[in-house]
Amino acid sequence: MSEEKKRLGDLLLEYDYIDEEEFEEALARQQESDKRLGQMLVDLGYISEKDLIQVLEFQLQVPYADPEKYYFDSSLAEYLPENIARRHNMVPLKKNDDTLMVAMTDPNDVVAIDDAEMSSGLEIQPMIGTHEEIEAAQDKIYRGEAVELEEITDFQEIQQADDEELEEDELQEMVEEAPVIRLANKIISEAYEQGASDIHIEPGEDKVNVRNRIDGVLHSQFTVPKSMQAALISRFKIMADLDITEHRLPQDGKVKMGVKGEELDMRVSTLPLINGEKVVIRLLSRDSSLLHLDNLGFKESNLDKFRRLIKKPHGILLATGPTGSGKSTTLFAAINEMNRPDRNIVTIEDPVEYQLSGINQVQANEDIGRDFATSLRSVLRQDPDIIMVGEIRDEDTAEIAVRAALTGHLVLSTLHTNDAASTVTRLVDMGLASYLVGASVIGVVAQRLVRRLCPNCRSKKKEIDEVDRNFIGEADVDEIYSSRGCSECDGTGYHDRIAIQEVMPVSEDISRLIASGANQDEIKDKAREEGMMTLKEDGLYKLEQGLTDVEELKRMMF
Repeated sequence: MSEEKKRLGDLLLEYDYIDEEEFEEALARQQESDKRLGQMLVDLGYISEKDLIQVLEFQLQVPYADPEKYYFDSSLAEYLPENIARRHNMVPLKKNDDTLMVAMTDPNDVVAIDDAEMSSGLEIQPMIGTHEEIEAAQDKIYRGEAVELEEITDFQEIQQADDEELEEDELQEMVEEAPVIRLANKIISEAYEQGASDIHIEPGEDKVNVRNRIDGVLHSQFTVPKSMQAALISRFKIMADLDITEHRLPQDGKVKMGVKGEELDMRVSTLPLINGEKVVIRLLSRDSSLLHLDNLGFKESNLDKFRRLIKKPHGILLATGPTGSGKSTTLFAAINEMNRPDRNIVTIEDPVEYQLSGINQVQANEDIGRDFATSLRSVLRQDPDIIMVGEIRDEDTAEIAVRAALTGHLVLSTLHTNDAASTVTRLVDMGLASYLVGASVIGVVAQRLVRRLCPNCRSKKKEIDEVDRNFIGEADVDEIYSSRGCSECDGTGYHDRIAIQEVMPVSEDISRLIASGANQDEIKDKAREEGMMTLKEDGLYKLEQGLTDVEELKRMMF
């Protein structure tokens, strides 16, 4: 009998939670009542409710809903009315798109799940919770104790339609109220604890939605009453030293704030919409300890190639991929490894994302005429050994970078291209002579970020179905993994992200191809011949290692 099919009593006996005598007594008592065996054992004092949860989590493959990891929001009551929640011992935890995560004392109760789906119009994802924890969460959601929103709603009833009529001193007075400050801080601290990279404060027609981007995917967190929109948006604008009376033009600013003992750099941007101003806050950790090449998911052979590239004395090394693919993180990890007292390393960034000791970092600012090209010209007069340019955006910057590489400097930068081979042809398309590109570029790393399967709840699939096999193709992949979701990953099945890479060193043969004006297919074929692993091949390797799944590879790459 497989462990997944074992009955609850068998598992409790096997793992020494109870003995045979206690088991027999509980069975006898159960026959005289309508209680389930687990609850009877708890009532008799033979096991704790937490013991029961642990065994049920294993037996049913349903994650435990740790109440400390959820932000209880009273707006969830609109999806699951109190009478249904109380009747079935359940509580809504979080809404993700068309799915409602619900904690239940009995996740096998199909009647309860059906009732919840009928009421909410959403697919129910059941999780296990203790009776006491579920009751406490119900009180928070249904008795107005959640996230202080009731208190905040009572604080000021100012409609968004009147925002532009408010004087500066009125707005200033609004944002200095304690409830608004607590809510803004709560939004930031919750996002930090969840490992979010961005916070989206989005004004709707009748409410304000708060969403966090976690591991590259946006997740709804909660809603704020429309009456609080002006105060909340203005609070974030004041934190970022923006003009709180300007509602019709986009603005950008930055904030430094201590959260959980760590100092965070945050970039704040506003964008006027038809329902008010949207605010996006990017969280940039100042902790550079994570910037190590060994932590970026490189396959060993690719990491060896990349390390050989950053040891070269001069040339251009490019990281490519779409926005949010981790290009800058890869380059900073390289700089972190190259950082030595005998080297002058200068970066030109917009914005400065990581602050590294021993590195000279320049903040580009086009508003005052200090763009990448202008800054790069100035940096070249500062006797640098290694230069990182945040992005090659135009021909002027590309020409200066090439000149720097050909005069003895190692230049690192990024481009937005789909793969390694197309990067060199992109430089030619910018207006650079092909022979200069072939002579200056020493290598390219193209990458994507995919969500990593949660190591706590992942498991090997018994067989690869036809859809997955069609995606895998003829590659030698014999086993793949999936994850069911658990409390460690907030029920998503994923935790953190990992990079999928292709590393293309520019050999003499590839350099000659580039100089002769070869197209990207010819360059790619030569790189493959020399042993380059493509993005898909690296993705399939990480698929077989159980690091990600087919759905993620499809979502991010193909």
